[in-house]
Amino acid sequence: MTGRQRILKVVYPLWILFTKLMGKNTKVVSNAKNVRPIHPIYELSIPLNNGNTLPLQTFKGKKLLLVNTASDCGYTNQYEDLQKLYQQFNNQLEIIAFPANDFKEQEKGSDSDIAQFCKVNFGVTFPLAKKSVVIKSGDQNNIFKWLTDKSKNGWNEQPPSWNFSKYLLNEQGVLTHYFDPSVSPLSEVVVKAIERQ
Repeated sequence: MTGRQRILKVVYPLWILFTKLMGKNTKVVSNAKNVRPIHPIYELSIPLNNGNTLPLQTFKGKKLLLVNTASDCGYTNQYEDLQKLYQQFNNQLEIIAFPANDFKEQEKGSDSDIAQFCKVNFGVTFPLAKKSVVIKSGDQNNIFKWLTDKSKNGWNEQPPSWNFSKYLLNEQGVLTHYFDPSVSPLSEVVVKAIERQ
């Protein structure tokens, strides 16, 4: 962990408090009408950072939390919260992180560097996707194309506002929620959304 990363880890609780007080990065969007996807997400696969490919159909019957991440961000400490959430709901929920360098170049490492960083500093055991682009562009990761295009997911156009934006899907592959970065993975609103049947 670099000096900057150590400082960010220490100030993380203050950063979350500050962003909440300022109303920054705190948006929660839900699929109130339970709109089903036009194209099933289960048709897609994720290239993982270890070279393997993960078909999303593997997770039919489980909730999915898909999160764009970065190793050098004020929200990086959420890796720890995501790991706790993963352990708490390990039979009901799969978490997949999507490292990306889209916001102020806060993910400069290689796939192996990122995996090592996550394992050593946060004990991450959930899957890490291959480093990719999550913002709208010609190179956008296919999963994030699906998550941010209502002609695919049925209702949502909300792109990641910053690193550690979170998208929750239910057991049938329906996108149910979007959570901004300042909404902690362990917050009541996220936990209740996961517990909802």
